Amino acid sequence: MNVGSFSGALMKAADEISPRSSLGSTAGRIYATLRDRIISLELLPDTTLVRNDIADAFGVSQSPVREAIQRLEQDGLVISYPQSRTVVSKIDVAHARETQFLRLSVELEVARTLAGKEDASLLVPAKRLLRMQKLAGDDRDIGEFTTLDWLFHLALFEAAGVRALWHLISDRSGHIDRLRRLNLPDPGKIAEVVRHHEDILDAMTSGDLQGAENAVRTHLSGTLAAVQKIIEQNPAYF
Repeated sequence: MNVGSFSGALMKAADEISPRSSLGSTAGRIYATLRDRIISLELLPDTTLVRNDIADAFGVSQSPVREAIQRLEQDGLVISYPQSRTVVSKIDVAHARETQFLRLSVELEVARTLAGKEDASLLVPAKRLLRMQKLAGDDRDIGEFTTLDWLFHLALFEAAGVRALWHLISDRSGHIDRLRRLNLPDPGKIAEVVRHHEDILDAMTSGDLQGAENAVRTHLSGTLAAVQKIIEQNPAYF
């Protein structure tokens, strides 16, 4: 059950700072693997998760599998029917809008905080990740591009001193993340994401508070603005 197409070095970086890998337990590893496969759309909506098969694949008992499934239920990514089956949920657009509202509120404050700081070194990790993301985009490696996107935003939250808030938002972002995954292959979308990230960093670096806010608003509005088109092109996911 191998997930992720990124390099060994990137995998190590992601593993070191992922909130899900930090769970440390067998249940945590199962949860992280299944969640990543759902977010990447490898496991499609209405796919049945057979607990015995999952336990066999990981070489574990049913107990950690149940715990992992419960976590996925809390995220809204699976639905369990008592004494029956567990299936991957369809994408909930209302939930995606709610999470996006929360994320926008917090990221605007992150942008204001970082644009108001004079320590340019705080943005070095995000700039490094953006260079890597450009390369992934050039290769059309959506898996690596998506991971680097997650790490880019985490780097900004960490620079602002509110790393835990990114983990909180990320845990709620399963539905909006799946929407983005459907949106990324659209022509020009990957280049647009990179350009938005550049605009955000440029405004922060120059101390332009209003520019940073505007760049964040533009960046976070794109997928939901295209939601009707995404639904029409992918009705089975909703």
